[in-house]
Amino acid sequence: MDAQLQTLIDLQGFDARIAGLEAEAARLPRQIETLQAALADAKKMVETIKTKVDTTRKDLRVKEKDLEVANVKRQKLEAKLYEVKTNKEYSAVLLEIEEAKQEKAKTEEDILGLMEMQERLAVDIKDAEQRFKTREEQARQDEAVIRKKLAAVEQELTTVRGQRATRAKDVPPGLLASYDRILKARGGVAVAAVSAAAVCGGCRVSIRPQAIQELRAATGLMVCESCGRYLYWQE
Repeated sequence: MDAQLQTLIDLQGFDARIAGLEAEAARLPRQIETLQAALADAKKMVETIKTKVDTTRKDLRVKEKDLEVANVKRQKLEAKLYEVKTNKEYSAVLLEIEEAKQEKAKTEEDILGLMEMQERLAVDIKDAEQRFKTREEQARQDEAVIRKKLAAVEQELTTVRGQRATRAKDVPPGLLASYDRILKARGGVAVAAVSAAAVCGGCRVSIRPQAIQELRAATGLMVCESCGRYLYWQE
């Protein structure tokens, strides 16, 4: 095989490996971001429940004060019964007392509801904190694994880039520039194989019989008439 063609094939192998490693190096940090986002959501859930607990506690204090006011109001109304002088006034006070009783009953019902909510929230926050603790530990372990893998990928990427740079020195500047241009224009594939199917491995367009003979002889460089990639024969 032509030496320059073999060098281009080698470069294509390096570039394919570099592209794969670069994609992996870009993907792994996103995995870390996903872990951190999930952990942030779990923490946010804990904070949300804590906020509900605080709100419920405040609401309960307000209702307890309302109950005190309702009790005082009822006591005053009941004492007023002994002060009224007419049946009409007596009936009016009785009506107010009944309304006060209903108000007190409603407040007591609200207090009971808030106390029950506090009990549920106490369970919820305990569960949420446990889930967060578990996720935090798992996220820490997973992130450590991902970062270790990322370091290995970056190290390998540096190595492969160095090997590629060394091999590229064997290619004449003009040919290397042409190769790099095709590589960029053709989605990272500048060199394509042609097999017995007689089609370009890059664009799948048929290759002329005469060109096939020349490829098999491997006496020089040839490009695909359709996509412009460098071609080589592969048994």
